[in-house]
Amino acid sequence: MSLLEWSSLSADERRAALRRPAQADTDGLHRRVSEIIKDVRARGDQALLEFTERFDGVKLTSLEADAAEFAAAEKSLNAEQRAALERAISNVRRFHEAQLGNPLRIETSPGVICERHFRAIDAVGLYVPAGVAPLPSAAIMLAVPASIAGCPTRIICTPPRKDGTPDPAVLVAARLCGVERVFKVGGAQAIAAMAYGTASIPKVDKVFGPGSAWVTAAKILAANDPDGAALDLPAGPSEVLVIADDQANAEFVAADLLAQAEHSADAQAILVTTSRALAEATLEQLEAQMRRLGRESTLRESINHARLFLVDSLHSAFELSNAYAPEHLIVQVAKARDWLPNIRNAGSVFLGAYTPETMGDYCSGTNHVLPTYGFARAYSGLSLVDFQKRMTVQELSADGLRDLGPTAITIAGLEGLDAHANAVQVRLRQLANPT
Repeated sequence: MSLLEWSSLSADERRAALRRPAQADTDGLHRRVSEIIKDVRARGDQALLEFTERFDGVKLTSLEADAAEFAAAEKSLNAEQRAALERAISNVRRFHEAQLGNPLRIETSPGVICERHFRAIDAVGLYVPAGVAPLPSAAIMLAVPASIAGCPTRIICTPPRKDGTPDPAVLVAARLCGVERVFKVGGAQAIAAMAYGTASIPKVDKVFGPGSAWVTAAKILAANDPDGAALDLPAGPSEVLVIADDQANAEFVAADLLAQAEHSADAQAILVTTSRALAEATLEQLEAQMRRLGRESTLRESINHARLFLVDSLHSAFELSNAYAPEHLIVQVAKARDWLPNIRNAGSVFLGAYTPETMGDYCSGTNHVLPTYGFARAYSGLSLVDFQKRMTVQELSADGLRDLGPTAITIAGLEGLDAHANAVQVRLRQLANPT
C-alpha cells in the first residue's frame, strides 16, 4: 500500500481514492441480480435449491431448519459460548429497549388533537450472512429489536454450511432471540425469497440485514418494486476508517483495520493520520499481524485496496472522513471525545484507544447493521424504530373545525383543489344550520 498525501491530490484523484471496491460495476451487478430475482419469483423453491447447489455447493432436500438441526446446534455449543451469546443479547436488548417511544398527543389548536402511535411491522425477514464466516452476531442485531418491537412474523435466512445445516451458533442465537423459523438460503436469492415469498418461505413486508454487494443490490431492487419488500438500509461489504494522530498505538490501528478487512475481499479499510511515522509503523504491524491470523488470504486481498492518507491536520482528517461517510469510524487521537462534534457522517463511532470496533460488532449494545457505500450521509444505523411504523392520528371537535376549518379552505383555494375545500365547507354549513 502506498501512502497518499491528501493535500496533493486533485478533486478527481480524491474521489477516485475514496471509491469503494464493491462499486466498480454496479450496473452489471444489478443486471445479474435482477435475473436471480426473476428466477426465484418464477420458480420459487426449485430455483432456491438450484442456486444453493450452484453458489454454496450444497444439495438440499428442504429449505427450513428442522427440530433436529436446532437440537444439534444446542448441543454443539459449550457453556462459555452460550453465555457469551446471552450476555451480548442482554446488552443489545438493554440499548434497544431504551429506544421505545411513548405515544405523542398534542393539542395543536383549540379542539384539534394530533397524535403519533407506534405499530410493529407485521412480517420481517432477517438476513444473516455466512460468506467468509457465519455471523451469529447479525442474528442478534436483527432479532432482538424485531422482538422488542413485537413483529408477529420473524424469519431468518442464512446460507448453509457444506454439510447442509445452518451454522449452530446462528441457530442458537436465533432461538435465544425468539426466532423459530430459519431457512438455509443465502445471497440475492434469499432476499428475493423473503421479498416475494415461495412455497416454503413466507413473504415479508421488510427485509433487514447486511451482506455482500449482491445482497445489497437485491434489497434495493426488491424495495423499488411495489410487489417486493421494503429494505432497512443499504448495508453492503464492511468498511472502516481510522483517524489516528502521533499518539496512537500502531498495533491497535493495524488490528482495527484487519478486523474489518477479514470480512471479505471487497471490504474497505482506510487509515487517515497526521503522522507519517504512525502510518509507516502501521504498515509494519499490518504485515506482522496478517502472518499470524487465520484468514490471511482474505486479509491480503482486502488490504490490497486499503488506503492510507496523510493529512495536514486533524480538522482535515475529519473532513476527509465526512466526505467518505464510513460505516465504522474509529477515532484514536488524544481527547477523542472532544472531536465528536466534528463528525457529521458515520454509521457508528468508536472513541479512544480502548474501543475497538469489535465490541460494537458483538456485545457493547449498539447495532452493527450500518449504512455503507457512503449512505451514512443520509441513513442511520439500524434501531428499534426501523421495525416499527409511526402512525399519526388526528381528531377535531366541532369547535375545532369551526376555528381551523377556514385555514384549510383558504389553502385548498391556493392549490385549486375545491373538493378539498368542499369536505370542510359541508361540515361547517351543517354546524351553522344543524336542522
